Amino acid sequence: MALPSALDPQQAWARFEPDARQPWTLALAGHLYRRAAFGASWPQLQRALAEGPQKTLDGLLRPAADVAAFNRQLDEYETPPGDDRSATELRAWWLQRMLRTPHPLLEKLTLFWHGHCAADNAKAESAPAMQHYLQGLRRHALGDFRALLAGLVREAAMFASHQAKANRKIQPSPGLARWLLEAHLETAAEPDVREAARAFTGWFIYADGLRYIEREHDAGSKQVLGRTGNFDGDDIARLVLEQPATAATVVRKLYRWLISESAEPEAALLAPLVMAYAKNYDTFALVETMLRSNLFFSPSAVRQRVKSPVEYALGLVQGLELSIATQPLGDALAGLGQSLLHPPTVKGWSGGRNWLNPATVAGRLRLADALLRGGPYIENLNLAAIAQKHGQPAASFFAKLYLQDETTPGHEPDARRAAYATAAQPEFQLA
Repeated sequence: MALPSALDPQQAWARFEPDARQPWTLALAGHLYRRAAFGASWPQLQRALAEGPQKTLDGLLRPAADVAAFNRQLDEYETPPGDDRSATELRAWWLQRMLRTPHPLLEKLTLFWHGHCAADNAKAESAPAMQHYLQGLRRHALGDFRALLAGLVREAAMFASHQAKANRKIQPSPGLARWLLEAHLETAAEPDVREAARAFTGWFIYADGLRYIEREHDAGSKQVLGRTGNFDGDDIARLVLEQPATAATVVRKLYRWLISESAEPEAALLAPLVMAYAKNYDTFALVETMLRSNLFFSPSAVRQRVKSPVEYALGLVQGLELSIATQPLGDALAGLGQSLLHPPTVKGWSGGRNWLNPATVAGRLRLADALLRGGPYIENLNLAAIAQKHGQPAASFFAKLYLQDETTPGHEPDARRAAYATAAQPEFQLA
């Protein structure tokens, strides 16, 4: 499926301004919060409806809260210095951060990069190394992609995940070099992979970090991507960034994450974004352009992505405005195909329709039922009280909250059944 060929890039990426033809609605506010956050509470939706799309986006892009202080506090809780707790606990804290963060867009992009730059704790076998990797993703998630990539080629978790724990001069490990080239250039010639692997020699994993042994580095001349030199790992990252395909690959992936995964965009539509991104790899500017655009708020984008298990579950929880036990939630999400910190391959998760099959859809409904019952996830859950607090009848409140459906009056008087009926709708599977 492709977007209409007549779609004008200049008009598509121009800033969306509501008018009589396309007014600002509760449905568009919900769309924004599904993509730029992990869903919304009723007060957030009402505030967005009152403030309009651009002011709401201002708050999502540049929150007034002290995000750095929040992240420092959560970092201390996740894996204190010297504590080698399992990644299961780190996963639970990451879910807590997604729910509690004052900057959900930052966390949403951290999740995006975790899929693109996949590291796997089953191979790293170190919660501190995985935490350091996540902190690096978060630090640059909305920043300079060049800095993000430069940091990744110095992450122990990435070396371990790509079977490059020992990079000896006489036996270079090709895994990290292969990922770096294939993930950004789509294909990689074997000679380039072999030569790039030589650039990473000298790096070894010791304990939870990397150690460089100079005598094990191959200091000879290498030929990679048409260039010749005494390259090291930093140089390989730089050479990848110089390739035109890299900016195009990242822009296309972010398009699928933020705009649509059901329609393949033409190169001409993405060309202005690719050209701008290649100049400075400013991810914040790219994301802002996408989220403020006419295309983002058009029918070509609304509900044109399948929610991942994380998005599905957190979208339910956000509306409840209550704390939740995230360790059992992390286990449940793993059963639905999204085990955080343990992606299935070095390419992350396939996403899209691959999230849904008879077993995972049934599993999502069981999880929704358990979440809306309360235990073992939420204590003292009273769905009727949530609707009453906002002056809404339970029969229609959850359709408005979760689907932004203001047309269905609702017929189920029981609050839990009304909420579950909404979560069971096919539309709720879509972001």
